[in-house]
Amino acid sequence: MAILPIRTFGDPVLRMKTKPVDEIDDAVRSLVKDMIETMYAAPGVGLAANQVGVSRRIAVFDAQDGLGARVMINPEIVETSGQFVYDEGCLSIPNRYWEIERPAFARVVALDLDGNEVEYAGDGLMGRVLQHEVAHLEGGLLIDELPKRVRKAVLRELRDENLGLK
Repeated sequence: MAILPIRTFGDPVLRMKTKPVDEIDDAVRSLVKDMIETMYAAPGVGLAANQVGVSRRIAVFDAQDGLGARVMINPEIVETSGQFVYDEGCLSIPNRYWEIERPAFARVVALDLDGNEVEYAGDGLMGRVLQHEVAHLEGGLLIDELPKRVRKAVLRELRDENLGLK
């Protein structure tokens, strides 16, 4: 197993919609193990494959519910409900947190490492991490959830930081 470098804001792979996994083979299993190790080392509660430079529809998460790390292959959100506002961060925009409004509850259908269909659902951290990681796989970033004025200011700040102007 290996800790993989996490791609950060400005890397184009983060904005690309990922490709579905057609076959769950040893390469996929190895990637998932490395992603779990990377997620815990970061430390984080979720990690999408494109965050480590792999444009595949794979994410791992640990909702801190005592069940440990889980994998979602080709996940799809099938239900959301309610509203919830909470400070949220992202490993690809390190050390930044914003008040984000999302649905409080989410249900996701995906495949596990054996190719079996699994369902993950919940509110609180579970609901947030499911939505956050699926958004990554669609090429989305946390800042996309910010109100337009706030997002513009954050983008300006991140750009200036990346250019060494701050």
